[in-house]
Amino acid sequence: MNQHDQSELTQLVDQYIALWHETDAERRRKLITGLWVENGVQFTRQHEHRGYQALEERVVRAYEEFVKKEGFVFRLSSDVVGHHDALKFTWEMVPAGGGEVAASGTIFFLLSDDRRIRLDYQF
Repeated sequence: MNQHDQSELTQLVDQYIALWHETDAERRRKLITGLWVENGVQFTRQHEHRGYQALEERVVRAYEEFVKKEGFVFRLSSDVVGHHDALKFTWEMVPAGGGEVAASGTIFFLLSDDRRIRLDYQF
């Protein structure tokens, strides 16, 4: 992977993390369609979210609960590591005003040829 590829992957992850804080529905939809392929899937331990509508519903629920109601922010907590059509990184959720990490996890993406997310696994 060259320097340009790494920068591109880091930008993708930055947009992904920004999505979870987005308040405007239209901007959120544009981010989703720019990040995932049309039939993209996000897998959590309990659910499978397939396609733009399901992904949008997932993001809205997370925003409403964790950001708007509970006052958390999400942030990158590791380097973005790419390998062929895959990448992984670690995130954490912290109080917006500062404080201890409330949650963290690892995300693993399989990307399409145009560098959009086909499969999004959250651990």
